[in-house]
Amino acid sequence: MQLVVGRIGRAHGIKGEVTVEVRTDEPELRLGPGAVLATEPASTGPLTIEAGRVHSGRLLLRFAGVRDRTGAEALRNVLLIAEVDPEELPEDPEEFYDHQLMDLDVVLADGTEVGRITEISHLPSQDLFIVERPDGSEVMIPFVEEIVTEIDLAEQRAVIDPPPGLIDDRAEIVPSGPGGEADDR
Repeated sequence: MQLVVGRIGRAHGIKGEVTVEVRTDEPELRLGPGAVLATEPASTGPLTIEAGRVHSGRLLLRFAGVRDRTGAEALRNVLLIAEVDPEELPEDPEEFYDHQLMDLDVVLADGTEVGRITEISHLPSQDLFIVERPDGSEVMIPFVEEIVTEIDLAEQRAVIDPPPGLIDDRAEIVPSGPGGEADDR
């Protein structure tokens, strides 16, 4: 199974290094020296990682055969793809690979069907499940412990406890001020 593990950013310096937007929780395993990665578009690869380092919080990689800034700039926006055994699991039992979560049924704690995970969006602050509802509409569910209470791979489901208004239009109105009245100050 192929997984996107990074996206090449801009060139760094003049010796062929590039910045990499990491899209894996295991960069030391997937993006280490000697790793051979497929690419999208396929015509730019495969690429072999020659060296890597972290500079100012960013991962910098150098690929075999890329020796100057021009070669590095030609790789900008290329996706890096690793071949992964589909049976492989992350070391931490509380972590999951995207392919494990795709197509899981999303249900409430009482078993009420919410929909099916069709996409996972990785944002800087948190990950989101894009869930297709039975009526064809979509809802975004933050993949945080307070909302996604259980991932059951054996049963192929994700159990959620959403706050009011997340999956329906009925937001809970909480009175404020003394005596439950709105405070107009």
